[in-house]
Amino acid sequence: MNSLMKGLPHLETEHFNLRKIHEHDIPAIFEYGSNPNVSEHVSWETHQSIEDTRGFVEMILDGYRQKNKALWGMELKSTGQLVGTIDFVTIQEKHRKAEIGYVLAEDCWGKGYMTEAAQKIIAYGFNELELERIQARCFVANKGSARVMEKAGMTFEGIMRRAMFAKGKFHDLKIYSILSDEWKATL
Repeated sequence: MNSLMKGLPHLETEHFNLRKIHEHDIPAIFEYGSNPNVSEHVSWETHQSIEDTRGFVEMILDGYRQKNKALWGMELKSTGQLVGTIDFVTIQEKHRKAEIGYVLAEDCWGKGYMTEAAQKIIAYGFNELELERIQARCFVANKGSARVMEKAGMTFEGIMRRAMFAKGKFHDLKIYSILSDEWKATL
């Protein structure tokens, strides 16, 4: 676990370089962060200005400096364009568990990209961090995110009623997980 917090490693998949976010990513993040279709089923508000995105990036960069942020930018190898992020939203070292979260530009939906990135992060969590459990949650209405979790090998556990307050109201969340022995069985 400490190796992750000492410096976020560069990871690669077939389509992505998974790397740290930089200030030069602000325009790309604003492009998808300001799209209401992208932000509809997430906890954060649609970016209204480049300053909203700048604040987000500053929070991430500060998290890297504090060694408490595990967020990768998803850079398409084919274009060099940043099209999303994926991260360990939380890591509980004592319990050897983590939760992943992700967001992807709308023009990249439906191509299997997020599943590919999620599988890489899950593999990293089990192989390198020796986690026992990795989970993810989504708003009940977010069918695309639920599908990513299923395709990444996670099991639906249930619905957490009114588990998150976001955008002025409470939301029910679907929760999915995968355990280390379940993941190993897929290899």
